[in-house]
Amino acid sequence: MPRSMAPPPSGEFSVTLTKPFSSTTTPSSKIEIIGEPNRPATIKHTQHVGAQAQTLIIKEGSIDAEDSNELMDLIKPLAGFPSDPNSDVYGLDTRLDLATFEVQWDNGEEVEGAEAKSNPTDENKQTFKDVVESIEALTRQKAKQRTS
Repeated sequence: MPRSMAPPPSGEFSVTLTKPFSSTTTPSSKIEIIGEPNRPATIKHTQHVGAQAQTLIIKEGSIDAEDSNELMDLIKPLAGFPSDPNSDVYGLDTRLDLATFEVQWDNGEEVEGAEAKSNPTDENKQTFKDVVESIEALTRQKAKQRTS
């Protein structure tokens, strides 16, 4: 049964990018961006590295309101794209979960209103890839390792 997602409260948005796609393993990388429109947002990158993913690296930072708004504009086209809880249909071994006032979408779940489980078009795949690469680039620029 498709998941019906409610928008976050008070216009808050959440963008979560997880690798690998499969939810049955410990994610090797998880990027979380949380904020509100027209305001700075927080960004957190958690990595599990080393033998059996025993080492945890956490990087945190903030993104300014302009970058936050640009990110929201970038993810809007993903609304309604095909999604499949059992298959990485975009071929990047990446799961992207978006919860904004306008877009509630997760490529790893059946989402109400999303296109039927079908292979995404080449254009869909390129848009998805562009969004993933933009989130990763923003993370490299803004999230810094915590110091004890």
